[in-house]
Amino acid sequence: MKTSTKIGLGAAALLTVLVSMSFSRLVKHVFSDKKAALSAPATLDNAPAKSLYDFTMNALDGKPVALSQYKGKKVIILNTASECGYTPQYADWEKFYEAHKDKVVVLGFPANNFSGQEPGSSKEIASFCQKNYGVTFPLFEKIDVVGDKQAPLYKWLTTKSMNGWNEQAPGWNFCKYVVDENGKLTHFFASGVKPNDPAFRKAVGI
Repeated sequence: MKTSTKIGLGAAALLTVLVSMSFSRLVKHVFSDKKAALSAPATLDNAPAKSLYDFTMNALDGKPVALSQYKGKKVIILNTASECGYTPQYADWEKFYEAHKDKVVVLGFPANNFSGQEPGSSKEIASFCQKNYGVTFPLFEKIDVVGDKQAPLYKWLTTKSMNGWNEQAPGWNFCKYVVDENGKLTHFFASGVKPNDPAFRKAVGI
């Protein structure tokens, strides 16, 4: 009985350490890397296998949207959530979109990949965003942005052999990918970066 008890206590202690380590890593990522930014190198080892314009995504109303319709504009791609500490960024990105939509379009992709912070249906997401933040920039059906069921668009955004240089996947909600007027991925910005960030504004030429 004593040996069994010791083994049980040892397993419990190990579990506590593992949980603590996982939480510590999560906290470190969310708070230390919230302003992280990456940009494409001046020259790429390999040409991108695809561009943004190869993808069609379903809008919140279920209708397919060919992303090729955004040719000639810079595109900001956000993975969004309705119950996140970064959710108020909806207002920031709506203001930015309204001011610059002649040159830059913002596309929101709700995802429930991080702590279940986007549990709603398409109808609930649309209502929430309109009622609370007056969102008018395009929103799409909920997708997976990481994991085994990662949507093809995000597979492209996070696979170097496909986009030419980047492998950084979203680490939390409201990460940003910048795509240029030719459909090529140029920048990644982490959750804490807002539209008034100098590096972001330089990336989009504003």
